[in-house]
Amino acid sequence: MRFSLIPFLLLVVPLAEIAAFVVIGGQIGVWATLGMVLLTAAIGSVLLRWQGIGLFNRINAEMQANRVPGRELVHGVMILVAGVLLLTPGFVTDTLGFLLFVPALRDAVWRLVRNRIVVTTMSARGSGRGPGSPRPDDGVVDLDADEFERHPDHSSPWSGDQDRLSGKDRDNHD
Repeated sequence: MRFSLIPFLLLVVPLAEIAAFVVIGGQIGVWATLGMVLLTAAIGSVLLRWQGIGLFNRINAEMQANRVPGRELVHGVMILVAGVLLLTPGFVTDTLGFLLFVPALRDAVWRLVRNRIVVTTMSARGSGRGPGSPRPDDGVVDLDADEFERHPDHSSPWSGDQDRLSGKDRDNHD
């Protein structure tokens, strides 16, 4: 049976966090420990915003150059994971989160996983609906102006005839 990493991490990470809280709290005190946890969460949210905006700009630049932003997308996932780790209270998760904000470390992870990731793109060139191009089967029928006629129906409640709504006959006013 194959060893799964996730159940192992779900057990080991909280135990490591508890041990770190006990050791650090014993050295610097409870309030300083809680202050450090809050400070790392605040720093993490600022870093997430700062690096996220820069990453968004790099993805846009890659797409403007008609290149697939595979590396940038993987970096985006790692930055997202780093933000979640930093917002999770604890020193072990904060350490891992801060390490994922280091671009050199993200590049090392990218080199390890790049051959295992397949980025699929969709071309926008074939989606134009010019004359003769097939229309999507969405149940909508588009008619041109010469393909339909309007015939007013005075018995319709939407015809604007207020007498019918009040119960009076249009031609025979009581």
